[in-house]
Amino acid sequence: MNQHERTAFFSILETAVRQADPEVAAALGNERRRENDGLELIASENFVSPAVLAAMGSVMTNKYAEGYPAKRYYGGCEFVDVAEELARNRAKQLFGCDHANVQPHSGAQANMSVYLATCQPGDVIFGMDLSHGGHLTHGHPLNYSGKTFKVVPYLVRQDTETIDYDALRDLAKQHRPKLIVCGASAYPRTIDFTLIADIAHESGAMVMADIAHIAGMVAVGMHPSPVPHCEYVTTTTHKTLRGPRGGMVMCKSELAEALDKAVFPGVQGGPLMHIIAAKAVAFAEALQPSYREYIAKLLENAKVLCASLQELGWRMVSGGTDTHLMLINLGADGISGKKAEDRLGKAGITVNKNTVPFDTRKPYIGSGVRIGTPAVTTRGMGPNEMKAIAKLIDRVLRTEDETVWAQVKGEVEALAKAFPLYG
Repeated sequence: MNQHERTAFFSILETAVRQADPEVAAALGNERRRENDGLELIASENFVSPAVLAAMGSVMTNKYAEGYPAKRYYGGCEFVDVAEELARNRAKQLFGCDHANVQPHSGAQANMSVYLATCQPGDVIFGMDLSHGGHLTHGHPLNYSGKTFKVVPYLVRQDTETIDYDALRDLAKQHRPKLIVCGASAYPRTIDFTLIADIAHESGAMVMADIAHIAGMVAVGMHPSPVPHCEYVTTTTHKTLRGPRGGMVMCKSELAEALDKAVFPGVQGGPLMHIIAAKAVAFAEALQPSYREYIAKLLENAKVLCASLQELGWRMVSGGTDTHLMLINLGADGISGKKAEDRLGKAGITVNKNTVPFDTRKPYIGSGVRIGTPAVTTRGMGPNEMKAIAKLIDRVLRTEDETVWAQVKGEVEALAKAFPLYG
């Protein structure tokens, strides 16, 4: 679609909602303007294509389809079966996996299904500590994973702020976990899935690799793949994959039956068939040469943005990035991550506060800011824009003067206008 067609497309959608519910329509319109007029730098967010949006809003939302293609518990599933088979087959093509289950409603439920398929309550599992870059569902005590299993967290090294693989091996020998979870939500470096799998298998454990953040890079071969080495691989389908919000699990063929039973009826009932159709569309887009070009640009943008921030004097966790994301360590004596998020938000730059390794602040406050390049790269921005964005961030974080924040917001809107999104 060209820009005129995109504008018309969204005008039609918003008109339909406005006639039925003006209040929701107003919220939708305001959100579209927020996305259009600002800079989205949250590493876990992206912008889907109109085709993916159209599939999400399609008639397949009307269909109940408990079960799997050709084995449903409801009639009338012949066409949703087509959509799900397309999604499964395209996922297998993208990642080179034996089996893919595309029904999980989220990454959290994808992870839950693997726990159900592999572990019993009270079993020992390993996950990266949340404050060191892990995820809530990797064993945080407030999450179901931490409440259900005996969790032994592993950490990054204090000197390099990268995974301490030697300590992980020692922990595995000592605790003999049932499952080691690897992957992260705020870790900017390449993960050695082969080494983690070796450590796990030495101690008799299985491995679940959560690639929610790096799935796009894995799909095009720009990050090592865990698929050949790990029993289970989970991911979200948004973030770098640019699909709808949802989850997916991949596994070895011999584990497929147990996994499918863990997803349904284990952790959820009827699948969201409109979302699965949108997953199929996103996977088709990701199989195109243009998607590989997108990922290459995304990684280049991340390196340029990270280096530019370093040149301006900001300390980056682990000293840089190998992926789409980076973390500014604001320091225990600097402004908090929460204050930084609030300031940047007032200037039209959306980020999220984050803890940093060995943080002394509480997670809701944090000493860091997580930044990512998926969304701005989708808009067509490149290295020159990353250098400009670094300077905008620097200006906002170095002052409490709200007039400066307002000036930056005007410059942000001008930059965003040069890279129109949805019209």
